[in-house]
Amino acid sequence: MKLALIGCGFFAINQLNAWKDIAGVEVVALADLDTGRLDVAAALFDSVRTYTSAEAMFADGGFDAVDIATTVGSHRALVELAARHNVHVICQKPFARTLEDARAMVDMVAATGKTLMVHENFRWQSAVRAAIDAVRSGVIGTPFFGRISFRSGYDVFSGQPYLAEGERFIIEDLGIHSLDIARALFGNATRITATTRRINPAIKGEDVATMLLEHETGATSVVDCSYATRRSPETFPESLLEIDGDLGTIRLDAGYRLSVQIGDQVTDRDVSPPLLPWASRPWHNIQESVQIIQQHFVDCLRDGTEPETSGRDNLHTFALVEAAYLSSRDHRTVTLADL
Repeated sequence: MKLALIGCGFFAINQLNAWKDIAGVEVVALADLDTGRLDVAAALFDSVRTYTSAEAMFADGGFDAVDIATTVGSHRALVELAARHNVHVICQKPFARTLEDARAMVDMVAATGKTLMVHENFRWQSAVRAAIDAVRSGVIGTPFFGRISFRSGYDVFSGQPYLAEGERFIIEDLGIHSLDIARALFGNATRITATTRRINPAIKGEDVATMLLEHETGATSVVDCSYATRRSPETFPESLLEIDGDLGTIRLDAGYRLSVQIGDQVTDRDVSPPLLPWASRPWHNIQESVQIIQQHFVDCLRDGTEPETSGRDNLHTFALVEAAYLSSRDHRTVTLADL
């Protein structure tokens, strides 16, 4: 598979390193408006075409799929461009600016018969995946309650300064991942109630959010996110999970410890992610998930199957983000079917 990538910024370097490690994939073209970033990314490869114009890159062609690793404002235009040139698409989250845009983008690619996947990688972290697989195995019976928690004081703004400038922050950037984990564990949600706060005066958006979800399965989940929490040891970037079922309980605790309790019997194991050769702590769990989700994309193209985090599936996660902001703004519970 020949692949092109658009957007060579902070996070895209992880995606490029991951593509290099996936058998059967050749990165043949890169595009970025910033020539400095483009040079850094191109240095990872022996031979790759570089462009400061995505339109020029598509005009030259020669690739089967495109990885869109830009910020959200450019996503619709770039997905439209990919659809016009009939290539498969993997797009960074958040997928779109609005739910209307997201739905239109899914329809555009569907009309071409090509695959569209959203780079929603938290559910692919190996530790989180171990918990998801345990739930899906039925070991704790039918889940009725869960908590997905991400609380940290880590400085994410130094590497991604644009995060401090948006009117929206933690739900759109981080909470979207936690909401997606909730869906992976408990199924789609029917209603959501959310509260938000801004603790850090140096940023424009919210840095604390707490969300209560009701799921189609009858389960209830609490999703809480904070970048204003001081804790020692710092657990960034771990997601901590609690899942209660009618037969038992699953916990993913700090330090990547996964425990399953059935009656009085508790099994505990270390599900720490490996440190890939190009990765660095503490980001290594996210970096590993990048390689896992991109391998999933390749596998789905090979097998002709729909990705687990397809564009169509991601509409449900994106709707939860929009509903959370609406709930917080209006101080009310939002029904997803109304969006």
